[in-house]
Amino acid sequence: MSSSTAAPGSSPLPEAGPLSLCAREPHVPAERLVAEMVPPPRFDSVRFATYIPDPNQPSQTEAVRVLEGFAAGLGGAHASGAGRRGLFGFGRAKAPKTPAGPRGVYLDGGYGVGKTHLLASLWHATPADPSRKAFGTFVELTNLVGALGFQQTVRTLSEHRLLCIDEFELDDPGDTVLVSTLLGKLVEAGVALAATSNTLPGKLGEGRFAAADFLREIQGLSAHFRTLRIDGEDYRHRGLPEAPAPFSDEDVTKTAFATEGASLDDFGRLLEHLAKVHPSRYGALTDGVRAVCLTGVKPVPDQSTALRLVVLADRLYDREVPVLASGLPFDRLFSEEMLNGGYRKKYFRAISRLTALARDAKGLVGA
Repeated sequence: MSSSTAAPGSSPLPEAGPLSLCAREPHVPAERLVAEMVPPPRFDSVRFATYIPDPNQPSQTEAVRVLEGFAAGLGGAHASGAGRRGLFGFGRAKAPKTPAGPRGVYLDGGYGVGKTHLLASLWHATPADPSRKAFGTFVELTNLVGALGFQQTVRTLSEHRLLCIDEFELDDPGDTVLVSTLLGKLVEAGVALAATSNTLPGKLGEGRFAAADFLREIQGLSAHFRTLRIDGEDYRHRGLPEAPAPFSDEDVTKTAFATEGASLDDFGRLLEHLAKVHPSRYGALTDGVRAVCLTGVKPVPDQSTALRLVVLADRLYDREVPVLASGLPFDRLFSEEMLNGGYRKKYFRAISRLTALARDAKGLVGA
């Protein structure tokens, strides 16, 4: 969409119109999937020192202390003992020197308590070259296996000091078994592990977190993980105003034309387009996009479409791309049946993240 004609009485619009996500069909080589396994832009600068624990939740302060010690313990040679041979490389290889204590940590808590901040801080604090550390979501890890194949993924990640997995999914048995098997191979190679997953908002306050489910699903790996419970409320709503109401189609369109690097798409058409792009490419789909403007937001029609939207919401949140929309508010995207079904954790996460991005976009209107 492009036009240089301004509406009567309005300021001149730029010659180049906004981008369109629907016009993009990115192709991502497997090498890029590996190279991009680092904390997303939103978490580039986070560190343990920038995490602000809730004073009413001592478990948050304790988690920082434990993770700082875990990172410090990952210094030195690779735990597998690779390269530990005799003088000049000859002779019998020395036995691996396995650090004391678990080789994995699991951050157990609800939405918005800062688990990803802490996981990214662990990645930054681990004394190893960035090429020896990997950070990605559960979905990105399964996409990597799909792109490289299982054995090549094992070989690629086995040389790493640390693998961080954000948003470990417990609702897809096939993928859970795949990743659990992969992690078993990596533990044998001496790779340290760290993971997070989410708990349903309705379970918070009941003392029922996801640790038991996580440890059961990874089966034989449970002994390698220390669980860190992180209590607290969603920081995205802690002391912040309610999410802004949707804007009009006119406001969204005018803002898209006035904002450099903005995209403008009809929500229904975007959902259709997402079906044509593999979810592993949704990050590339948003390359260079500084704001996403959507008209006509409406309920998501089916489960498959909803799950694709969840992945896009994650990539936009990772990249701190504000989302300006008209139509229905984001908390009405998913039906009651979806919110009460097997993928409800993902849908609540998407609502939380899209709401945060809608707040970020509010300042674009009229700027």
